[in-house]
Order: sequence, then C-alpha cells, then structure tokens
Amino acid sequence: MGVDNRKYRAVLIPSLWLIAMAFVHLLQVLTDLPIYKLGVYPRFLSGLKGILFAPFIHGDLAHLFFNMMPLFALGLIIYYFYPRVATRSMLMIYFMTGISVWAFGGYNYHIGASGVVYGMVSFVFWTGVFRRNLKSIVLALVILFFYQGMFNGLIPKEGVSWESHLYGALAGIFAAFFYKDHIEEDEIEQVPSWEKEGEPDQKHFLPRDIFDKTKAQRAAEQRDQSNDGWTRTNT
Repeated sequence: MGVDNRKYRAVLIPSLWLIAMAFVHLLQVLTDLPIYKLGVYPRFLSGLKGILFAPFIHGDLAHLFFNMMPLFALGLIIYYFYPRVATRSMLMIYFMTGISVWAFGGYNYHIGASGVVYGMVSFVFWTGVFRRNLKSIVLALVILFFYQGMFNGLIPKEGVSWESHLYGALAGIFAAFFYKDHIEEDEIEQVPSWEKEGEPDQKHFLPRDIFDKTKAQRAAEQRDQSNDGWTRTNT
C-alpha cells in the first residue's frame, strides 16, 4: 500500500464513521424518536441489536462531540500506522465490546462510541507493549500522555456506561495481543548491506574454531592430515 493511499484511508474511514454518528444524532433531534432503544440492553434478545447500533447513538451533543474527536484522532493513528491490521482490529474491538456489555453489563440502555474509543486507546498502547519496536513504543507513549485521564472512566459511576469503557479496554488489549505478530512493512528490521554481502574471505593467524575443539581432537585431525599426505605421495 502506497503512502498516499494509506493517508487517504486513514482520513476517509474515521471521517465516514463521524458522518454516520452525526447523521444518527441529527435524525434523533429532528424526529424526537427514542433511538436510544437501539442501544445494548444486557441479556435481553431485543438488546442484541445494540451490539451493531449502539456506537452510533449518543445522548446529547456534548456526548457526541467528546466521542467524535478521539475517535477520529485514534482512527487516523491506527489506519495510518497499522494499516495491515487496522480494519480487523477495529471490528474485533467493536463486536467484542458490544457482546461483552450485552453479556455482563448492568440493566440499562448502553449507547455511545466511548467503549470503542477505549478499545482504540488500549489497542495502540498495548501494541507498543507487545511489539516493542520504536514506532509502536513512541505511539504508546503519545497515547499514554494524551489519554491518561481516561482511566477515570473505568470507575463505576451513575449514568455512565463504565462497563463499555472497561470491556472496550479489555477488547483492545486482546486485539493488540492477537495481532502482535502481524507487523507492518516499516517494522521489519532491515539487514545491513555488509551482512547481506557476507564476510569477505580472509586468512586468519589461527583457525576460527580453535577454541571449539579439545587438544585430543586437534591431534587426531593432524594425524589424519599426515596420513592423507603420505597416501597421496606414495600412490
């Protein structure tokens, strides 16, 4: 994938998500429909549809805004720096978060993209921990600096779907671990040119394996060489 194409996807995909979120919220405001009922309602069959729709539904404009900004920034990072696993990781985080909230969350309608945002933050940070190359470590430190305050969202609080935050973060850790060996092209270690060419032929004062053999082994080799020389001389 070329750099220009990678930039294009890194901007386009998060932008499309933001447009969809804004459209759903506008529809909710203009029609006054109870769209929140499309959210996740744990352990009820009717609440399963929220696994698909909940991240696009928000309670008010502030809720929408505070999810849109980090979602775009994190989407830009993931799709630009980890294009090979970006879509697969996002789908894993998206569905694992929703399924976990449905299975273990409190009895309430859970809406908003904050669970996915927590998953994205967790994915970028833990990818740095698991891969431990320069790029991933730097990105992990950047994420830790800008989003360290999000740890407060894991504390149970009335009126906040902290379960979505928690399960989203756990889904991000799982995705980072699951795809830790799917390294990108710019993460492959380049072999220096002098190693590719091989070591030039040169004579050494002592045999290179002199310290790998015992005295008895070296004496036996010398006898064999002497016998071979005698045989060649007398044939």
